[in-house]
Amino acid sequence: MNGTNGSGRTAGVNLPDLRNHNAALVLDLLRAAGRDGISRLELADRTGLTPQAVSKITARLREEGFAAEAGQRASTGGKPRTLLRLVPDAGHAVGVHLDRDELRAVLTDLDASVVGERRVPLDLGAGAEAVLETVVREAEELGHAAGGSLLGVGVALPGPLDHVHGVLHRVTGFPEWDGFPLRDALADRLGVPVVVDKDTNAAALGLAVGGERGSFAYLHLGTGLGAGLVIGGTVHRGARTGAGEFGHQVIQMDGLHCWCGNRGCVEALCLAAIGKGDVSEAARVLGEGAANLVGLLDIDLVLLGGRTVTAAPGPFVRGVTSVLADRARREGSPEGAVPVRLAPGGDRVVADGAAQLLLAPVFGRGDG
Repeated sequence: MNGTNGSGRTAGVNLPDLRNHNAALVLDLLRAAGRDGISRLELADRTGLTPQAVSKITARLREEGFAAEAGQRASTGGKPRTLLRLVPDAGHAVGVHLDRDELRAVLTDLDASVVGERRVPLDLGAGAEAVLETVVREAEELGHAAGGSLLGVGVALPGPLDHVHGVLHRVTGFPEWDGFPLRDALADRLGVPVVVDKDTNAAALGLAVGGERGSFAYLHLGTGLGAGLVIGGTVHRGARTGAGEFGHQVIQMDGLHCWCGNRGCVEALCLAAIGKGDVSEAARVLGEGAANLVGLLDIDLVLLGGRTVTAAPGPFVRGVTSVLADRARREGSPEGAVPVRLAPGGDRVVADGAAQLLLAPVFGRGDG
């Protein structure tokens, strides 16, 4: 499981092996069972695998340190059943949130518990070399605490970008990043797998893994505005991984100029209201954009997050709720307005989600 690569850097555990579908099913059940554990017979029953297949998988997981015995349970007949549990510290992931003006990074174990955290100023416009240097330094600092159990690093930042290939497009406000292969550049320097995604997609994945069900939108208002969409329990990225560019829907023709080149974008209007100290106006604008999204996708829930929202959660939740309620009344919706809640996780929701870009696939919970 452990070791070093040719450059002397710590090599991560064998991620492709862990992503084996059947092993992922077993690991997910071990995690859900908690400290009490689960028997091999129960694992076979719940996965549909044969007892022999389960025994082979659990033997390998125990050998690699991902599973351990959790005692025994009395059987209705014959010898007691041995229980197995997940070993949370057998694997870790670093989640990095690259915002326009700061970096926040977390070290997360297999139970999604944060066991380390770092936060430093960052200028996303300082150039690739300076940004890469900061990411590598902070990721390695956290990775040392994981020893040889580091699965990899997930990086989340403003889009648009190509999630599949880890290549940035014309990041809003930072056109110099267009075409930069961030994933490969970081993987080469860190010596472990790297996954890159939009900040809002990472947050949405983390929320779905953390228990949010159904179809929902995560709206993130911080230095910019975007959305992460979960449809039927799965992050919806779109055919070109460009879904969720929520902040750049035009809701006011000939309105304020936005740095994306359009006028009257939700993001531009929201940030202008915040700049004037008018939180209620910012919440109303955000609500109008959210109402358009709800009408288009017929989602079950709207979750709000980002540093601007967490600085004034009550006004934002009330303001967006009010707009959605007014829209629902005008449309005569028989079920009323879609609920609006503050997303759990606070300012760390994106960094936590970035770690899940690596961890979720290990448990068969998304494609990372």
